[in-house]
Amino acid sequence: MESRLKVLGHPVHPMLVMFPVALLATAVLFDVIDTVGGPDFLGEVAYWNITVGLIGGLLAAAAGSFDLLAIPTGTRAKRVGLLHAGANVAVVLLFAAVWVVRLNADSRAAGGALVAIEVVAVAILGISAWLGGELVDRLGVGVDPDADLDAPSSLRPTASTVPAGRTGPRSSDLSTGTPMPGDPAADRELHRPDTAGEIDRP
Repeated sequence: MESRLKVLGHPVHPMLVMFPVALLATAVLFDVIDTVGGPDFLGEVAYWNITVGLIGGLLAAAAGSFDLLAIPTGTRAKRVGLLHAGANVAVVLLFAAVWVVRLNADSRAAGGALVAIEVVAVAILGISAWLGGELVDRLGVGVDPDADLDAPSSLRPTASTVPAGRTGPRSSDLSTGTPMPGDPAADRELHRPDTAGEIDRP
C-alpha cells in the first residue's frame, strides 16, 4: 500500500520518526547517568531532548495518521497500525507528564520516579518501533507499488510504464490470476506457504 503523504517520492512518516525515537531514548540515557552521579548538565540536556522529542513525535504522528486512515479496515495491517498508534500515544503522554513535572520544578533533573516512568515509556517505544517495522517490512504499508530491485528513481515516477529489464505484464496486471515467472511480486506469491499448494493444484 503506497504512502499517502510523500516528499520527493518518499513517505514523510519514516523521515520524521527517527528524530523522536533518538531524542527520547537519549534523554532517558542521560537521565540515568545523571541519577547515578554523572555530570549535572546531563539532566538539563535530557529535558531539552524530551522537549524536542515531543514536538517531533507529534509531527510524526500527524504524518502517520494519513497512512493509518488509508489502511483498509478488517485487515491485519489495520490492527497492527492501531496498536502502533496507540503505543505512540502512550509514549507521548508519559513523556509529556515527565516534561510538565520538570518544567515546574526547581531543577530540571529527573530523579528516580521520573526516570522509572521514562524507562517504561522507552520500552513501549521499542514495541511501537517493532510494530512500525512490521507494518512496512511484513505488511507493505507505505511501500511504492512499483518497488523493485531495478525500479527507477523516486524522482522519475514511471507507474504507467514497465520498469527497465522487465518484459511482459506485471503479476498485478494479469486478469487470469496466474503469476508471471521473473516478477518479484509473483515470486513472493508463488512461495507463500498459504498459496503454494493452490497454485500447483489443477
